Amino acid sequence: MARSGDIGIYFHVHMISDSTGETLMEVMRASVAQFQNVRPIEHLFALVRSPRQLERALEHIQAFPGIVMFTLVNADLRRDLEDACASLGMPALAVLDPIQATMSSYLGAPVQGKAGAQRVLDADYYRRIEAMNYSMAHDDGQGDDLASADVILLGVSRTSKTPTSIYLGHRGIRTANIPLVPGAPLPEILYRLKKPLIVGLTASPERIIQIRRNRLLNLKEDRSTDYVDEETVKEEVIHAKRLFARYNWPSIDVTRRSIEETAAKVLNLLNDHKAKF
Repeated sequence: MARSGDIGIYFHVHMISDSTGETLMEVMRASVAQFQNVRPIEHLFALVRSPRQLERALEHIQAFPGIVMFTLVNADLRRDLEDACASLGMPALAVLDPIQATMSSYLGAPVQGKAGAQRVLDADYYRRIEAMNYSMAHDDGQGDDLASADVILLGVSRTSKTPTSIYLGHRGIRTANIPLVPGAPLPEILYRLKKPLIVGLTASPERIIQIRRNRLLNLKEDRSTDYVDEETVKEEVIHAKRLFARYNWPSIDVTRRSIEETAAKVLNLLNDHKAKF
């Protein structure tokens, strides 16, 4: 572990999984987020299912001492990993053990002990793939068949519509997003739809202008335009809020929300929406 002034505390974290490692990565990052100025140096070893694969991971762990987190269902591999970490004086944490033990006790059922069980190519998996395809095909006002969407996001430019749509698609939610462009009408079908949940995304004008200016800089465009004009952007935001209120569409202020937080709010709204039908 290393400290560099007030910049941060750096440490190595090794994640060893017999599946894709996504669960480990999410748990680790969620945990680290609770510590100020902590910067993990991430080492991910995915699809570790043989002694040789584990051996390669252990060689790396020995070279870069740190915390070891793992999800391994094979008893021999678990024991070898835990013994090796103990001999090296490194903490090794089986992150799913407490959860699985509690669920097993409550349900009165044994743990399946199957590597990558959550990645089985079942109907839910294909539903999520289809939702991702739908979300990408209906990005930024593209595509048709809005009636089959689960969620339709509306918002002025730079209110995180696209990343939120893709995140929801990954969760299996068919999501379309449509930009609110001054002078451009929305699809007439929006006002007649009942099944999809329509959600407006808003942000403070200051935040929108900041993001838009950064985008123009990336495009090497430095001309002054209405796109970043303060009064124009304020009018866009006011118009959007009035539109959402007129049609009783719920709205979310994304100014200080991460994509995950915005998506979580949308999912809560979607659950309430479905309960009405």
